Amino acid sequence: MKVLMRKCGKCGRYTLKERCPVCGERTHMPIPPRFSIEDPYGKYRRKLRKEIGFFSFRR
Repeated sequence: MKVLMRKCGKCGRYTLKERCPVCGERTHMPIPPRFSIEDPYGKYRRKLRKEIGFFSFRR
């Protein structure tokens, strides 16, 4: 059986449980999303960067 590490969002401790044994908060899996060559959210990310001027230094 595969068990993944989980991280408490409040205190930052790692555990294997659903709740943090120290503070009692819910834990989450700190694994990044899978890479997809199709990039379903790429157009939204590019639109946001354009709106906030992220690429304003390039010409």
